[in-house]
Amino acid sequence: MPLSSLKITRIETIPIRVPLRQVYRGSYYQMTHRATILTRIYTEEGIVGEAFVGDEDHINDQIERVIRDEITPNLIGQDAFAVERCWELARPATWNILRDRRIGLVACAAVDTAIWDAVGKAMQQPLWRVWGGYRNKIQVIWTGGYYNTDIPIAQEMEAALEAQIAGMKFKVGGRTPEADAQRFIEARKAVGDDFVLIADANQGYTPDQAVRFARLVEDYGLFYFEEPCQWQNDRRAMRDVRYRSGARVCAGQSEMSAGGCRDLMVESAIDFCNFDGSWSGGPTEWRRVAAMALSFDVKMCHHEEAHIGGHLLASIPHGTFADTMHEDRDPIWSGMIANVPETKGGYITLPDRPGLGWELDEDFIAKYRITYSD
Repeated sequence: MPLSSLKITRIETIPIRVPLRQVYRGSYYQMTHRATILTRIYTEEGIVGEAFVGDEDHINDQIERVIRDEITPNLIGQDAFAVERCWELARPATWNILRDRRIGLVACAAVDTAIWDAVGKAMQQPLWRVWGGYRNKIQVIWTGGYYNTDIPIAQEMEAALEAQIAGMKFKVGGRTPEADAQRFIEARKAVGDDFVLIADANQGYTPDQAVRFARLVEDYGLFYFEEPCQWQNDRRAMRDVRYRSGARVCAGQSEMSAGGCRDLMVESAIDFCNFDGSWSGGPTEWRRVAAMALSFDVKMCHHEEAHIGGHLLASIPHGTFADTMHEDRDPIWSGMIANVPETKGGYITLPDRPGLGWELDEDFIAKYRITYSD
């Protein structure tokens, strides 16, 4: 007999922090650790939904506290099948105007994703099928090309080819357009014409600089240009970059709501939307953005979090790439998931197991879990 309800009885959080082999620097930021929060939703029916989201090393303690003190009391006793209601009950965690909005958003995403995992398990279906079932395979790209690493560009690109990765988001925006163009062209020459090569400026350029870079690499297969412009007027700036350079533009990971992504589309600022469900409220909000994007002829991406983004992107007709990284840059994807799918010909096949379908490595969790003191 199918279950008629999934009554939430308990919510557990496990913060995890893993040191990286070296410092990874983009345009104006750097990473020394990879962090996440594993959230488990326990139900009266015995089904446990679990998911790990986010990479907020500096605020993970605050996110965990919000899940425990603000969201959990609102969800105990609720039916996890009522996903939209549970999302709405968690949403007040984002309304505190005196703290970083991202804290409440990631807390909501952690719970929302774990609830969806429970729903998939109760339905005995993988989430890529629950969410639309368009395909069960998705192309895989790496994020790479970081500044100040000890790996030569050609060697990094060769490693991607050997791993059968379909493409790479290559970091730019931290140097002059001319210097970054030289790096990008070096990468293109190392991988050939069939490799998907994306420039990711992480909001590092002025509009004029972004246009200069795009024109310098226009003969070298720029697939799209991600977050090319500084944040303060980026919707109009990215629109102008699209029109002036002819490059296709991607943005959305820095947006915090479906409404923000809508405005990117209305302003004709983007061709691709890489809204991050883990940063912005969970799969429930991401799917709202995906529905709008289809009507604007905008393709969908998902910033990092391939264990969730892969399911979301495979479920819809306009999904693009699962965004992963080399294991040195993301030891959580490669170490915490015991059944990471093998990449073949640029694709991974998503699991047929119910829910997210990932088997988590408890030894890895035990090794890297941390405890915050209040």
